[in-house]
Amino acid sequence: MDRTVEIVPKAGLHARPASKLVRTANAYDATVRIGHAGADDEELVAANSMLAVTGLNAQQGDEVVLVAEGDDAEAALDALEAVLTTPVEDEESAADEAADAEDTGDDP
Repeated sequence: MDRTVEIVPKAGLHARPASKLVRTANAYDATVRIGHAGADDEELVAANSMLAVTGLNAQQGDEVVLVAEGDDAEAALDALEAVLTTPVEDEESAADEAADAEDTGDDP
């Protein structure tokens, strides 16, 4: 079973979004692989490996394919799609805005 999804988080699959994807993949009784849309089967990597997921260097707007096998394959795909299509607040921008507001005496 497979699904193609466009990455929404601004950071792509780096740091927090990748970590959340890996934790989610590990939560299901399914083997899930991920890769860039159109990739050959041997180019897909384990979705439960942080190193493999971040190694894809997938960016916001990229399409990735998720391939799942196992008892929870469909539920895993649903959950992973939710991770990939949910924006993540950019904490650095929020911290910068708060620091700028503090410097000027304004509320963030």
